[in-house]
Order: sequence, then structure tokens, then C-alpha cells
Amino acid sequence: MKSTRAIGRIPVRDVEPCVECGRRPAKAVTGETVRISATVFREGHDAIGANVVLKGPDGGRGPWTPMRELAPGSDRWGADVTLEAMGRWTYTVEAWSDPIATWRRHAAIKIPAGIDAGLVLEEGGRLYERAATRAPRGPERTLMRDAARQLLDDSAPVTERYAAALTPEVDDVLRRYPLRDLVTASEPLPLLVERERALYGAWYEF
Repeated sequence: MKSTRAIGRIPVRDVEPCVECGRRPAKAVTGETVRISATVFREGHDAIGANVVLKGPDGGRGPWTPMRELAPGSDRWGADVTLEAMGRWTYTVEAWSDPIATWRRHAAIKIPAGIDAGLVLEEGGRLYERAATRAPRGPERTLMRDAARQLLDDSAPVTERYAAALTPEVDDVLRRYPLRDLVTASEPLPLLVERERALYGAWYEF
């Protein structure tokens, strides 16, 4: 059966893998890649994002894993995770509003058309300032602050200010440390990771 939960402004539903609504753990073996998926949507046209949060057998938070929409317009998001440690894991799906992706959609229309370019760039600069605080101290934060500063520099040409927000280096930081608003989380679900022999044993018993 599938787990269903809808809370907050961005519902997260039908999280998989899920056994008996989470009362029993889904199973995997060490080194196996598992697809975690969920239905994520919101009203309106603002952009959204989603990610998986893993918690290992030792209770430590695992890697932050971004999800992608599996088919355009399907509202079905997924991520593949590989679990190397045996034991009882849990995973949670988080969904959130992506204000920078929303801004980029609007900017891609308004900037080339010359519509309110100054206001659009100022809005982007404020968003990038917020994003800089989410990045760790060091090169990533410095890069985001530089992008914000260039967006807000009304003495520079519009095209240069806009281009500063769209570099591959900025994209890489935003993929790893996105600006997330209205975060909604699913219930944590169990996942039991066993040694590889357990897989063959199960087939033998079958």
C-alpha cells in the first residue's frame, strides 16, 4: 500500500517504497539502488522542488538527495539512492517552493522584452542574498553574494547583471544549497537494508 499525507501548502502524497502504510519496512540489500518517489504539487504556477532526507542506522542524517520530476507535468518526483550500510534506515520526502526558479521564469520573459527590468533584477538580487545565507561559509557563499551584488548594481548594463545570475557556477551552488520556502515533509518511512546474502536466501525460501 502507499503512504498518503497532505500537509502544508505543498502536499506530498503516495510516497514509495512503502509497505503496509509504513507499518513494516521496505527492504533492500547493501549497495542496492532504490528509487524513492512521491506525488508533489501545488496550486498556481510557482516553481517547486523536492528532496529525500535519509537517516542512517546510527541515527545520523544521511546525504541530501535532490529529486526530479520523472515525467513533465506528471507531478511525480523521484530520486535514486544507494545505501551501503546495513540496518534500519528511515527516509522522508520534503517538498518546497523554489522562489529562485520562479524568478528565473519571470526574468526570462521580462528581461529580453525590457519589461520592468530594473525591478526584476532587484527582486533577483534580494533572492540571491537570501540564497547566500543558505550556502556554507567559503567559496559558495562568496559566489552567491557576488551574484547578488551584480544583480543589484544599477550602474551596470542589464544584460551583464542578468548574466551574473545564470552562470554554471551559480547553478551548481543552487543545486546543492537551494533557497527553500514553505517546506512540507512526509512522514518518515522505514527501510531495512540487509546483507546481500539475504536476497538470495529469500529467493531460496520462495
